[in-house]
Amino acid sequence: MRQSRKYDHLKYAAMLDDGPNQTCFTDFSLIHNCLPNIDCSQVDITTSVAGIRLKHPLIFNAITGGAEKVAVVNERLAEVARATGSAMAVGSQYAGLEQPETMRSYQVARKYNPDGILFANLGAHVTPEQACAAVDMIEAQALQIHLNVAQEVTMAEGERVFFSYLKNIEAIIKKLSVPVIVKEVGCGIAAEQAAQLSGIGVKAIDVGGSGGTNFIAIEAARIERHVSEDLLGWGIPTAISAIEVASAIPLSVDMVVSGGVRTALDAVKAMAVGAAGVAVASPLIKNLHHGDSNSLIHWVNDFINDMRTYMLLTGAGDFRQLRQRPVVITGYSKEWLNARGIDTTKYAMRGKHG
Repeated sequence: MRQSRKYDHLKYAAMLDDGPNQTCFTDFSLIHNCLPNIDCSQVDITTSVAGIRLKHPLIFNAITGGAEKVAVVNERLAEVARATGSAMAVGSQYAGLEQPETMRSYQVARKYNPDGILFANLGAHVTPEQACAAVDMIEAQALQIHLNVAQEVTMAEGERVFFSYLKNIEAIIKKLSVPVIVKEVGCGIAAEQAAQLSGIGVKAIDVGGSGGTNFIAIEAARIERHVSEDLLGWGIPTAISAIEVASAIPLSVDMVVSGGVRTALDAVKAMAVGAAGVAVASPLIKNLHHGDSNSLIHWVNDFINDMRTYMLLTGAGDFRQLRQRPVVITGYSKEWLNARGIDTTKYAMRGKHG
């Protein structure tokens, strides 16, 4: 059943549209700088997530693994990651721990990208020993712990008990020798939970907001179950979640923004409000579904080059400078954030007085 589910997730992720929520990136506007004083070729897009130096901020987020027939997807993604210098996470490795014969579907990521940055991936319920085994399985430089409560309660075979997640994540952090990144899977992270996670030693938080791939819709399609529009629309829009998280974490904790990041402009907006990296999954699946590894390499390179262009247009030569450039937040996002006690005008006024 687990192996069949892995394949179904890929199939429906390629078939279904984003949403129904909006990411709210359209509520965020960067200000054009007509005097950038920058050589475009010198724009620096290197970054660091959880203490790991990255050539650029675009991360291949967790997608698949756990069945032999999906191994080829991780092979191709690893090839593209190697060719483009991209960090890559594998899908949940719990299947590999339960069924050792499926380990190869994850290990191909290291085989085809021997020197690359790889993130292991597991749910928050696993033991510290299982977390260590997942890291060792692919020689990972970090572990992603995914939080997917809404997905689980939609799955007929999903979890229904969610006690002690925070305590368990803390135990995993204490056991591991690599940093832990906690990520949501499409419903976003609020300021309160971001503060809790940073307080136990998480090194990076991936907001995984609403507006991109909808795992509630995927699970409903997989079991042919009708779910209400209210449930399909559950979650915190990605751009809003980014500000929530940024308002609550210390400088020692990095933020990654994912959940409907579809364009280079989305990515630059995310980096401007404090992200150390941005992560995508659906565009990778859909590019591979309709093309080949070479077409995906071109897509990634174009995305990265377009990020440089937008940074130039704001007058930012690197991400430190970008975070000093103004971002105007309007509409629903402004209403939400101001109601939550988060001052949005400070973003718009950056750089105005010096």
